[in-house]
Amino acid sequence: MPIVQIEMIEGRTIEQKRKLVSSVTEAICNSVDCPKEAVRIIIREMKKENIAAAGKLYTDR
Repeated sequence: MPIVQIEMIEGRTIEQKRKLVSSVTEAICNSVDCPKEAVRIIIREMKKENIAAAGKLYTDR
C-alpha cells in the first residue's frame, strides 16, 4: 500500500486539494501498478510562520 505525505503551506482550497490527491493517486497507480483503493495520501499544512527559506520566514517574505 503506497503512503504519500505532502507538506505544504496552508491556504489551498478544498477543490485544489481534491485535484492534488486525484492527480497524485493517478501518478502512483500508473507508476507502481496498484489499485486506487490501495493509495493513502496525508496532507500536512504549515503556517507561513513555521517555514523558512534563505534565512527568512515565509511570513516575512
